[in-house]
Amino acid sequence: MLEKIFESSLWSTRFMVIFAVVFGLIGAVVLFAVASVDVFATAKYVFTTYFTGAHPERFHEDVVGGIIGAVDLYLIGVVMLLFSFGLYELFISDIDVAKNKDGAENQLLAIHSLDQLKDKISKVIVMVLVVGFFQKVGRIEYTTALDMFYLALSITAISVGLYFLGKVGKKQ
Repeated sequence: MLEKIFESSLWSTRFMVIFAVVFGLIGAVVLFAVASVDVFATAKYVFTTYFTGAHPERFHEDVVGGIIGAVDLYLIGVVMLLFSFGLYELFISDIDVAKNKDGAENQLLAIHSLDQLKDKISKVIVMVLVVGFFQKVGRIEYTTALDMFYLALSITAISVGLYFLGKVGKKQ
């Protein structure tokens, strides 16, 4: 009887994960809100710049940097959503409303193990890093041929990395 009580109590501790799920969702909402405000601010900057006739020297870089920064925040928000959904499905229960009418589950949220959750999150994190890289690259001034060579080399390295990342987990 003591064993049954202990095991029941132990099994119930899995509900502590609900804190990570709830705060992960709050984090995702905050990131989506901040990214949306950034997009709005960038759009406002574009319209005011064009209507006033001003054309700052780094106008295009500022606009692209603002949009890419927002995309970066959106991607991190997606990481938080995947984290929350995955933890909920692994520890609490399947998300019934995510299933299709015929009972088949949505493949976006199909997470059956911690490894699958880790793979999905790591792929999005790699995309966040790639977006961040291109945001930084857009703000650098290239003055020598060696700078351009390093840029080409880094883009090639990222392309090769993304190619192999796309191959991970796929059956040939």
